[in-house]
Amino acid sequence: MAKIDIFVPCYNYGRFLRACVDSVLEQSVRDLRVLIIDDASSDDSLSVARELAQADSRVSVIAHPENRGHIRTYNEGIEWTAADYCLLLSADDLLVGGALERAVEIMDANPDIVLTYGECVAWHDDLPLPIIEPIQKYTWTRRDLLSEMCATSMNTVPTPTAIARTRVQKAIGGYRPSLPHAGDLEMWLRFAASGSVARINAVQAIYRKHSTAMSNAYFAEMTSDYRQCQLAFESFFNEYEDRLGASHGLRKLSSRALAERVFRHGIGLLRRGRVNDGLRLMRQAMAMDRRLRYLPPLWRVLKIPGEDGRRWALSVIRRMPGMLSGRSPATSKISLPPERHSG
Repeated sequence: MAKIDIFVPCYNYGRFLRACVDSVLEQSVRDLRVLIIDDASSDDSLSVARELAQADSRVSVIAHPENRGHIRTYNEGIEWTAADYCLLLSADDLLVGGALERAVEIMDANPDIVLTYGECVAWHDDLPLPIIEPIQKYTWTRRDLLSEMCATSMNTVPTPTAIARTRVQKAIGGYRPSLPHAGDLEMWLRFAASGSVARINAVQAIYRKHSTAMSNAYFAEMTSDYRQCQLAFESFFNEYEDRLGASHGLRKLSSRALAERVFRHGIGLLRRGRVNDGLRLMRQAMAMDRRLRYLPPLWRVLKIPGEDGRRWALSVIRRMPGMLSGRSPATSKISLPPERHSG
């Protein structure tokens, strides 16, 4: 039986697929399987996938007759896995040499570890491919991932580096269809509640950034992003809170951390002159955490350089209570400081 199974969902990424799969097949761990799942691509993805399968018996292909979407495709890959360990790798991302060996060594020696992850380099593919020097020695640390993610309300696990123990993956289940844009965050919370997590202190993967990445349009709308993050934490705690024992306070911690992050982003937009967008996020944050309704940290608005900036900030703060409550929506009457008009 293979030591690790890697499933590669692919939709119209034929031009990236070969490099992705080659980065797996060239790993020092040889007893592996790769499943390419083509989700009814309209480009040459399927033909590239079949060429790769013909060239290497470790590669197999599933072709969807019609598009099923990324969540159903991910879950199909999870159902297929049977090796000790498994990895979901997007067709446009790349593994770094030695990544699988490092993860396997750690989990083989530590049966309590259910998930490993590491550093991930973001690469804009109009630039040269980053050169990651091979390393002979590496370090790793156990992480209280659950507490860390709740304290920051952020996903700190890069998906291309997340190598999991398959039996635990099967036990906790697949991705939630209700969380199309925050399913990975909720998945790592489930892993963290099910065993120990190790962070490998080495670059494990390269995340490709390009103009056709599916996430580009979505992340342009940060309000939806924050809402999905909130739903991910709610989904997790609704299922797992009773199992967490003394960690019951984590739900409140995550809710407050997310509200504060949304509020900070709103302040940042406000300071850049995007008043209506900033206020919208600030109101959203106040609805998430009532502490912000009574004691909003408006002093952060004052962090604008220059006398004009300070005068503008003070004028905003004077109007802020009414604007945040919705009683005074006329934000267009606020004159922005000269250096902010282009924001």
